Amino acid sequence: MDKEIYINHPTFGLLYRICVLEENRDIFTTLYAQRLFFLVTVTANKTSFEPITRADAKLLIENRLRHLRRVGDNQGYLELQKLYQRTFQ
Repeated sequence: MDKEIYINHPTFGLLYRICVLEENRDIFTTLYAQRLFFLVTVTANKTSFEPITRADAKLLIENRLRHLRRVGDNQGYLELQKLYQRTFQ
């Protein structure tokens, strides 16, 4: 994973990135509780926050893990797997 990335949500305050899904699309969660998850899309002139369920966040991260394993990014896979275990188990 890259460095830690934080973003400010207008209602829920500081969020931090837990997973990059693709270019300009990431999963963020609330900083302390880690109970609210958001699919964040960043474009040149807009940042959109789509709330998603814990189950959806888990599924998206599992898909990302499969992708990392398929393309052979072992370092990225191991780091995301640790984060996955800390967050969902």
